[in-house]
Amino acid sequence: MLMLIDAFADAPFTGNPAAVCLLTHEVETAWMHNLAAELNQSETAFVHPRIDGDWDLRWFTPTLEADLCGHATLATAHGLWQTATAITPAIRFHTRSGVLTCTRRQADICMDFPAVSVNATMPPEDIEAAVGARVIGAYRAGPDLLIEVDDAATVRALQPDLALIATLPVRGVIVTAVSDDPRWHFVSRFFAPQSGIPEDPVTGSAHCALGPFWGKRLRLRDLRGYQCSHRGGTVGVTVLSDRVELSGRARTVFHGALA
Repeated sequence: MLMLIDAFADAPFTGNPAAVCLLTHEVETAWMHNLAAELNQSETAFVHPRIDGDWDLRWFTPTLEADLCGHATLATAHGLWQTATAITPAIRFHTRSGVLTCTRRQADICMDFPAVSVNATMPPEDIEAAVGARVIGAYRAGPDLLIEVDDAATVRALQPDLALIATLPVRGVIVTAVSDDPRWHFVSRFFAPQSGIPEDPVTGSAHCALGPFWGKRLRLRDLRGYQCSHRGGTVGVTVLSDRVELSGRARTVFHGALA
């Protein structure tokens, strides 16, 4: 079964769309690469059951296999529950980033993910030209570069030079600022042309770093972030030592069968 699901979405056609391929058994990696390229979503998730009752989960962009993907994990859990393929209150996924657990909390899906440490670094020489804004802080955040800019209005107005960003030796660039809207604590955008994703609508894995970063800065354990892409989406983050709990909602756009 193949589904298209909007993750971190309160309504259809918002949040981040992910393709979810529900399989009965393991398939060849080359086939998954080809289908992900054919579907051309920022992430396509492939999931199949294990004999121990858990699930194996892999994520692919149109060009590569990802180590971690939040929105496609949320979409996968939503798809398994919605189709009654999974009926347990918690789903354990075995992934390239270890075991990730999803649970339902009323209308939200909560995901237990590894926290990403954020460390100050020297900003790359062309970073202001790349993001198109004054940079007030640069940090290494796992595979990504996290950039702080002056304010939320700057984040919303960014028109980055994606060709320059693609030259940086990182998975992608997170740009963030404190929120000017009381509904959220911080805002962000995520650009990853190196991974075949010019701008990702809502990036769960980026919030594994944004949560600890803003939690320490604002002295909060529970935060809400808004990724202000064209589609937009809200991510709840609870900082738990070396883990984070990401939460959000999902909406199914369609489901069908592969030919």
